[in-house]
Amino acid sequence: MSTSPAPLATSIAIVGAGRLGGVLAAALRHAGLEVRGPFGRGDNLPASDVVLLCVPDAEIATAAKTARPQTRLLGHVSGVTPLDDVDFSIHPLQTFTGTETADAFHGIGAAIAGRTAEARATAESIARVLGARPFAVDDAHRAGYHAAASIASNLVLAVLDAAEQVARAAGIRPDESRELLAPLVGRTVDNWVRTGARQALTGPIARGDEATVHRQRNAVAAADPALLPLFDELCASTRVLARREPATVAAPTSTEARA
Repeated sequence: MSTSPAPLATSIAIVGAGRLGGVLAAALRHAGLEVRGPFGRGDNLPASDVVLLCVPDAEIATAAKTARPQTRLLGHVSGVTPLDDVDFSIHPLQTFTGTETADAFHGIGAAIAGRTAEARATAESIARVLGARPFAVDDAHRAGYHAAASIASNLVLAVLDAAEQVARAAGIRPDESRELLAPLVGRTVDNWVRTGARQALTGPIARGDEATVHRQRNAVAAADPALLPLFDELCASTRVLARREPATVAAPTSTEARA
């Protein structure tokens, strides 16, 4: 049986004035909470019910030692760092530039964990007050979860940059290529969300048209030979994907059909 998260503490101090720290502080204030900070390195940290560390992973342990005497519950926003030095974690599953509005967390996922029931309930409450959807990720699976997030965001940008470079060699300006390719990227992602990668796959590899892939490879080599290893690895992975049996969806039961 699920239980409601504990009420949020009355005061939250944010440590870390980077991209996420600033946006998070603004969003929590907008939600009506008492927020202190974000504080930078060397700032005097006031006593608060909760301190949330929005610092680089390598700085969490040091920041935690400084913050611990000033709070009852200490958390971080890292997706990969375990809970060795804190009580809970909340990792917004989104990319931030620091310019987002207060509703930037609405509808996104937020990976949470806690060393105690109270700590986990606090992480869940923070996620919900931000409008995010909390889901549990324990320390044993944290690196895998974070790798999935990086593949879906950071590594995708490397692929898009490669596309931009090849388009530039074909005579298309970078700003124009981004504008032209964006609808294709968006539709591809929409199809993936609806059906999964195998059924969303189109193009020469899906059709078994290796002659076209070979011509594409020559064009990539002419644009920048350094891109060939990436192109070859992506093509190899896509061939595996194309051979994968499409996922089947079980027919609804009579009860489900009536729902």
